[in-house]
Formats: sequence, structure tokens, C-alpha cells
Amino acid sequence: MTFTKDDIIDILKTVLDPEVHLDVWTMGLIYNIEVTGKKVAILMTYTTPFCPWGPQLNDEIITTLKDHLGATEVDITLTFDPPYKMTEDLRAMLGI
Repeated sequence: MTFTKDDIIDILKTVLDPEVHLDVWTMGLIYNIEVTGKKVAILMTYTTPFCPWGPQLNDEIITTLKDHLGATEVDITLTFDPPYKMTEDLRAMLGI
């Protein structure tokens, strides 16, 4: 089965941040996605460099992409440049 960046985004919309209960895509934690065959490379961030849920999020993203899309390899690279910042739309959605 082949898949596209849009397929990956659809799956990422099902992976929830356990603290905020919003998906990682809507939260803006995903900066870039690259697909090469059945391999996926994701550039992402956490809400803070010390996010206690980070390893769990990574594991869930990897497992979900492999299970639902048949990805053979999922590489996640973390960056904090630029630092995470909620969009105005997300702030409004959360009532902040």
C-alpha cells in the first residue's frame, strides 16, 4: 500500500497529546513530513523541551503510522528551533 503526506496528516490527527487532549497536527507540533517509499521522516517539537509526554507521543506516532499505513520506518527528529508557540486560532479554540 502506498501512502501520501496527506494520509500521514490524517493519521497524525488521531494522535492526541495526553495533557491537552488535542491532536499533534492541530497543536502545530509537526513542522515537516517527508515520505520516501514506505519510509516517513517527521520533524516535530514538543510544547516544552522537558515535555514528560514526549517519548509517549513519539512511540504512539511511530506505532500508529506503521499499523495504519504500513510504514516500514518512521524517523522522528525533534527541534526546538523555532520554539513551540500556539497559534491564535488554537488559543481561541482553547479559550486562552
